[in-house]
Amino acid sequence: MSILTQHFNTKHNTAPFSQIKIEDYVPAFNEAIALAKAEIDAIVNNPDEPTFENTVVAMDFTGDVLDRLSSIFFNLNSAETTDEMQKIAQEVSPLLSEFGNDITLNAALFAKIKAVHEQKEKLNLNPEQTTLLDKKYKSFSRNGANLPEDKKENLREIDKELSKLSLQFGENVLAETNAFELHLTDEKDLAGLPEGTIEAARLLAKSQEKEGWIFTLDYPSYIPFVTYADNRELRKKMAIAFGAKAFQNNEFDNQENVLAIAKLRFKRANLLGYKTHAHFVLEERMAESPEKVFSFLNDLLAKAKPAAQKEFAELASFAKDLDGIEQLEKWDGAYYSEKLKQQLFNLDDEKLKPYFQLEKVLAGAFTVAQKLYGLTFTEVFDIDKYHEEVMTYEVKDTENNLVAIFYADFFPRRGKRNGAWMTSFKSQSIKDGTNERPHISNVCNFTKPTETKPSLLTFNEVTTLFHEFGHGLHGMLANTTYPSLSGTSVFWDFVELPSQIMENWCYEPEALALFANHYETNEVIPIEYVQKIKESASFQEGLATLRQLSFGLLDMAWHGQDPTAITDLKTFETEQFANTQLYPDVKENAMSTAFSHIFQGGYSSGYYSYKWAEVLDADAFEYFQENGIFNYEVAAKFRDNVLSKGGTEHPMTLYKRFRGQEPKPEALLKRAGLL
Repeated sequence: MSILTQHFNTKHNTAPFSQIKIEDYVPAFNEAIALAKAEIDAIVNNPDEPTFENTVVAMDFTGDVLDRLSSIFFNLNSAETTDEMQKIAQEVSPLLSEFGNDITLNAALFAKIKAVHEQKEKLNLNPEQTTLLDKKYKSFSRNGANLPEDKKENLREIDKELSKLSLQFGENVLAETNAFELHLTDEKDLAGLPEGTIEAARLLAKSQEKEGWIFTLDYPSYIPFVTYADNRELRKKMAIAFGAKAFQNNEFDNQENVLAIAKLRFKRANLLGYKTHAHFVLEERMAESPEKVFSFLNDLLAKAKPAAQKEFAELASFAKDLDGIEQLEKWDGAYYSEKLKQQLFNLDDEKLKPYFQLEKVLAGAFTVAQKLYGLTFTEVFDIDKYHEEVMTYEVKDTENNLVAIFYADFFPRRGKRNGAWMTSFKSQSIKDGTNERPHISNVCNFTKPTETKPSLLTFNEVTTLFHEFGHGLHGMLANTTYPSLSGTSVFWDFVELPSQIMENWCYEPEALALFANHYETNEVIPIEYVQKIKESASFQEGLATLRQLSFGLLDMAWHGQDPTAITDLKTFETEQFANTQLYPDVKENAMSTAFSHIFQGGYSSGYYSYKWAEVLDADAFEYFQENGIFNYEVAAKFRDNVLSKGGTEHPMTLYKRFRGQEPKPEALLKRAGLL
């Protein structure tokens, strides 16, 4: 047996990262797939009448060895990848998609599930059991179990191809991100840039044994550059490189991959009897249908667009007055927004950053979780980790019971993809009376500490940390019986509620007082800064909303209609952006070729979820504000009805149980200053 397929003989059964060798993976996957197949066979060959327990429950607990192995491997492939790992991913992904199909297209297994499903009304199941039965039945019916044999084969081919294409897509984006660097040797090119950004660029150049400064497309380097660099030509160079990722007609080009993915998804949906990929996806979402999503997005667009146009005109005239800019371009947006924000609020990230030392912000997130949910986080040093920068914590409740293991991984590295995410190395479930506690991870890309400064966060990074930590709490506080309904296994347009609601605490003086201390003097953030943070929260909210809506509409355009006639990606995109575009188009750039959320992550037909969940989170946070942001009763209702329940019941049922009513969009529009 491989080390990766046995019970880990480690503290809390945590992953034994330091003992894993790269050559262990492929044999382990083969072994874990064989084990899972044997478990499925045992259910299929059971001579007893199919029951809820011996079929549906038994099935939910199959493949735990494979699930554990997959989570370890694919988490590392995102956070600590190598060329070898990417090759292995290309090798095992088709095996996994084939195995997934072996289950959903297993006629004998489906017959047993169907038999149980047909007696549903007589079985006296509780809500969680009912959800599990429905979900299992749909996992077959929605994935081809009712298809004739030839069409099942066709489906297998499509799924195999899709899993390869989305991996290839992600590898191309990473390769393109790593391939570009801006190497500067003239100090005057650094004008306007924050000291910390300059220092980080110098260290990067030094690590490559080069003179001067190196800037990259990694967010902690790219965002400050386009926000602060006075040299417009260099901002342009960076912005064009960023927008041209995988759109350069080279070996890493994603145009054909995007077209192939969109067309295969459409073909798959048709095969299963759905009009489009979006119809297929949205059947299992709160939004229910593409029509509802389009009307939701367009409704918000109608409210946000006038505000966005007004803000854009203000920004353009500000840039003209300040620097004689005749035409505001994409590489001017962040730069002049920041300047205008400083003029209006006398507040910039550089003023705020000294108050947001990473360690203190993290401790602040922990304190907020303690005040709301009674959790304590203790850093421990005897749990294995996959990189020395990762920190590990035991999370306990007020009775000192272990709630979860928490991994925190905060800095950019060559083998780590951009962005920020939450994931898990082991999910929660209850089996044989034992509540297996989850192992949760937050991965971000913040500025590294330098020789002279700790890691200091921009306010935007503070909200990112709280956002991912909110997803983390959803995973940590999970308390369901069945693994497939646990933690963040909820409808996709509900999954952003726990993360987005956490961001609200970053704007509250009472919460900021817990962690916003100057890293040198320990002075608490001045109250006028806090007021300005609150005032500036809705600064250019129209533009920000328009941008989010344009991404959501682009996603729906790829997936909510027949894409077979699309031949040119750029032309198609330009048409889709026509209604939301304010800046002139940049011919060298495309969005879709690096739109990892929808072509590599799980957000296809789901990008609208961010806005959808914002309606939920604004409405939910209003309830906290009415009763006090650390009100224990409201927090307990949120924990017991939302965070701990996972996907055990319909999200609207859970939400109404917490809030006493359906969410109203007014809270969001009010918060965004769009009313």
